[in-house]
Amino acid sequence: MFSHAKKFKNTDEILEKYRAAGKIHQQVMKDARDKIKVGLSLYEYATYIDQRIIELGGLSAFPVNISMNEEAAHDTPLFEDSRIFGNDVVKIDVGVHVDGYIADGAMTIDLSGKNSALVKASEEALKAAIDTVKAGVTTNQIGGAIEDTITALGFQPIRNLMGHGLSQYTAHAEPSIPNCRFQRDVILNAGDTIAIEPFATDGLGYVDNGSIKEIYSRISKKQTRLPMVRKVLDQIDAYNGLPFAKRWISGEKLDFALNQLERDGIITSYPVLVEVSGGLVSQAEHTLIITEDGCEVTTRELNGDY
Repeated sequence: MFSHAKKFKNTDEILEKYRAAGKIHQQVMKDARDKIKVGLSLYEYATYIDQRIIELGGLSAFPVNISMNEEAAHDTPLFEDSRIFGNDVVKIDVGVHVDGYIADGAMTIDLSGKNSALVKASEEALKAAIDTVKAGVTTNQIGGAIEDTITALGFQPIRNLMGHGLSQYTAHAEPSIPNCRFQRDVILNAGDTIAIEPFATDGLGYVDNGSIKEIYSRISKKQTRLPMVRKVLDQIDAYNGLPFAKRWISGEKLDFALNQLERDGIITSYPVLVEVSGGLVSQAEHTLIITEDGCEVTTRELNGDY
């Protein structure tokens, strides 16, 4: 059963904003690759990326995900996090927006130097997916290219994580882009904007929620009566529905306020996602604008490797 991706009116002006966000993203990722090293503070690294995005003229579309080893996504430092990088497999997932139009991309850096094949699996899967994309291609064709590439290299795709569409102030819009063949199939149209993000693992190929949650977003326009909680909600509103990190918010009894807002269905949280068998995970991601005969990769440098 086929369905068409929801068609948003991406005018030339809107596409230029996607491209502007992509240019910023390219530089941030280059700087992030150059800066990371064993012994560096995760908090210092995340703060550097946050500030670099602003210096280059953008804003964060979501908190930088710095997910290590068996973690696949959604780990971001807490305020004054004491963790430092060791010999870890590090996924760095960065979102940049210009007026709400998003560039979303990720890379894996293996600080141990022992997992190059795993890193290559997600990168090669992303290459294969990009080579598949053009108007009229279906999401299942993309998922199949990802799955075949990763399994041929001796690893498993993470089957319950997906790429996604992008729209203004929405980091996860329709359609979903699977990392394997999937029951639901959507036809892509010229002008659609999507993020493809293969995850490869030497584990079973599924993730579940971990115990840590440091990322939230507002999902309801409902209000709260408690003045202390309302002050926190006022800060949250500055992100226009995009995800935010707890470290970006201040206030008396902050944990209480966030828990209250979540109980009231006003915000939702995004727990760290962990590979169920403890397997190592790699990730690669780019943002694409679909064209009639291919795609434009906004987050890839012209001479980029993948």
